[in-house]
Amino acid sequence: MPKMSTEPGRRALNGPTMGTRWSALFYTATKFDLPPVQDALQAAMDEVDAQMSVWNPDSNLMRLNACPIGEWVEIPKRLMDVLSLALDIGLASGGAFDIAVGDAVAAWGFGPEAADQSLIRKALHTPRCAAHEALELDLDRVRARKRAPLVLDLNGIAKGYGVDRLAETLRAFGISSGLVGIDGEMRAFGLRPDEQPWTIAIEAPDDDRRAPHSILALENAAVATSGDYRHWALVAGRRLSHTMDPRRGAPLSESPASVTVIARTCAEADAWATALMVTGATAGARLAQRRQIDALFLSRGSDGEIISEAVGLFSRVSGADAA
Repeated sequence: MPKMSTEPGRRALNGPTMGTRWSALFYTATKFDLPPVQDALQAAMDEVDAQMSVWNPDSNLMRLNACPIGEWVEIPKRLMDVLSLALDIGLASGGAFDIAVGDAVAAWGFGPEAADQSLIRKALHTPRCAAHEALELDLDRVRARKRAPLVLDLNGIAKGYGVDRLAETLRAFGISSGLVGIDGEMRAFGLRPDEQPWTIAIEAPDDDRRAPHSILALENAAVATSGDYRHWALVAGRRLSHTMDPRRGAPLSESPASVTVIARTCAEADAWATALMVTGATAGARLAQRRQIDALFLSRGSDGEIISEAVGLFSRVSGADAA
């Protein structure tokens, strides 16, 4: 009688979400029932999309955007958690992370519709109010209201939160280790079967090809990257990042090529990567040091070389040996 293998089998699942795809890599016994896991992971992603998408006019976020100023709106608990975290990071970053940029995102063509010059002019000249100053949350009654005109956009945090939901869903099935992700936002929990951390490549900021700049060894942590080389628009001959400058209501004019952050959760890593991208390499490094954030800034030199600025864990390693 042949001997049965006791080695755990490699499982790789994926599905659509937020205009891209989610992925989950983990190991289980050979006879593990995978379809319920696939269905639960997809349901978790569909829930995030239904609550937080700006592409879905019926999402809870879009209903909040459409609600009159001063009127309380009941919202789902998960959306409340994300809004609360977003406002906390908005305040901690001095407004560099601000979810009240939905009008600018739409105007410059990074939402469902194409860029609109009249909306761009409006976004540039409308006095701006930060979300952490004008969005009120009632945590006890799970409701929110706007105290000023606001158009909220969660693109800088929703994918990270979605990654956290993937990890939570796997754990609910008794899966104690795995690597989950949406685009470049990743979260690892536990170790691989060989007792080694999960390895993740940080991309070089190159829109022509995908190549690693460095490699991370990740255990029970999350990583997110914000950059100008995957999502951008060409306006008047200039390439503009999809990341908005909350102060101007326009894409960043000066920024690092990318910022990568390691954090406890992927939602935190996602939001802080955006905040430090907005702040810039020099001031952002100082902010990361003050907040004890592990961050890697990659900037382009005058002759095209990549210049690194590392804070925290990243400062202990360099180049392709990063771990």
